[in-house]
Order: sequence, then C-alpha cells, then structure tokens
Amino acid sequence: MKILRTVKKIPGGLMVVPLLLGAIINTISGDALWTMFDGTFTTYLWKSGAMPILAVFIFCNATTINFKRAGVTIYKGVVITAVKVGLGIVIGLLCGAIFGEAGFLGLSTLAIVGAVSNSNGGLYAALAGEYGDATDVGAVSILSINDGPFFTMLALGAAGVANIPMSMLVGCIVPVIVGCILGNLDEDIREFCEPGATMLIPFFAFPLGAGLNIMNLITAGAPGILLGVGCTVITGLGGYIVYRLLKMDYPEVGGAIGTTAGNAAATPAAVAAADATLLAVAEAATAQITAAIIVTAILCPIFVSWLHKIEVRRRGAAA
Repeated sequence: MKILRTVKKIPGGLMVVPLLLGAIINTISGDALWTMFDGTFTTYLWKSGAMPILAVFIFCNATTINFKRAGVTIYKGVVITAVKVGLGIVIGLLCGAIFGEAGFLGLSTLAIVGAVSNSNGGLYAALAGEYGDATDVGAVSILSINDGPFFTMLALGAAGVANIPMSMLVGCIVPVIVGCILGNLDEDIREFCEPGATMLIPFFAFPLGAGLNIMNLITAGAPGILLGVGCTVITGLGGYIVYRLLKMDYPEVGGAIGTTAGNAAATPAAVAAADATLLAVAEAATAQITAAIIVTAILCPIFVSWLHKIEVRRRGAAA
C-alpha cells in the first residue's frame, strides 16, 4: 500500500492527515482511551508528546541554518509576528468600536483578537518545512511570542499590562541557537539531523489533533466557523502579500500564519480573570476560538498549498 505517497498528495498532508486522525479519535473516545493508557508510551506518543517532538523538529531544522543567514531567520520572524499580531489587534478593536459589546455577527472583540492574533507554531513550522527553507522554520522562535493572552490583554486594556516571562522567550529560542551552532560546527551533525525536519511532522501532528474535539464546531456554530475562515484568509493573505512585497524566497510561507494557536482557547478565561467585566462573553469566546483552532488547522494547509502552486507557476514563468 502506498500510504505515504497518498498522504503527500493531499495539501499539507503530512500535517493535516495525522492531525485529523488525532482529532477524530479524541472526539470519539474522549478521555477514556487516554486514561486507560495513562503513563504509557501510547499516551506519550499520541496524546501528550506534541511539544517535545516539536522541540526536536525545531532543533533539527536549526542545524540546517547557515550562520550567514541567521539574520534572515530573525528578520522573517519579526515580520510575520508583526503582521499576525497587528492584523488581529486592528480587526478586533475596529469591530469592538463599530459594533460594541454585541460584536460582529456574534463574535466579540475578545474572541476575534484572541483567535486572530495567536498562531499555531507547530502548524506554521510544518508548513514552513514543507514549502520554505530552514530560515522560514527558524522564524517560529520569534513567532512563538504571540502564543498566549499577552497581546489580547494589551489590546483590550485589561487590568494592567501582562508580561511574558523572560524564561519563556529564552526557552523558545535556545533550541534554535544550539542547533544552529552545532550544525555550523560540524557538517556531519547537519546531515544527521536534516531528515528530522520532515520525518517528525506526523509525529507531533497527531498529538496536536488529539487535543481537539470536533464537536466544538457544533457548540460554536456559524460564528466560530466564520472566525476560523476569516483568520486563515485575512492573516494568511496578509502574511503572503507582505512576504511578496519584501521579495522573500518563498512568499507562500507567509500564508502559514493563518492559524489559531491551540492554547488560544484558554485566552478568554485568562483575560476574564484580569478583567471581570469580560466574564459575560468569555464562555462564548472560548467555544468560538476552539472552533477557529479546528477550522484553521484544516483550512490553512490547503490555503498555503494553493499559494505554493501560484508561486511555482510564477517562478516558472520568470525562469
């Protein structure tokens, strides 16, 4: 059976297929399956192992970064983070100013900013690895700072200014720095780690999916689905256009920011804890953001694949 070949034919298949399988299994079985195998390799591999495996993936990619291009990695990270966060904050605040507490089509400012300004670092890294180069993947170390409620709190003016612990920022960058150093010191290490840049994608995709419940799409309804579609189209297109304007080698990778981070579902509760006046909309915002997480995880790889085809034709015509 040509399973791998078939999966690769699907846009973003190495990421999307295992992610959907994980989500389907988690939706059907709930916690029962994972409780049964709690503390075993089964759970570590297919339920709770996403972050450690993703860390290895980022390290392997970092070994392929040439020191001469390290500045490019930082530059790309700053650009896509600014685009993602900037669009999320501007859109959210505009909707709040125009439509008030009722929100836009049932979407509160809290839901919009919480979903649109937070990106799925794992999915971005996977798509960057498939359609870009090592500098694109390395940019995730900068992009990761938009994970969590910081920018949402900042945008909404919640009680005081939130603060991202320095240890979190340093922790995101250390694997990239160490991998980059080792890969440049020893060519053999670079060659040894390079296959991990592709091979590990399905292994962190499945447990990422196992943290999702497809039934949340029903709970959130049309507004939640609309939020996910809007997030992919608006921020993904924004990232792509900016990358095109800046003449990046692989502008399609800019579209990979059109996702919502998995932990963004916890943002409404965190913000409501800081500003009690938002408690009334926090529950609905949580369901809508969760729906956006699922929708963008499915839609963004397809969107980036479409952009890639456009770029391949453009590069072919220019050759």
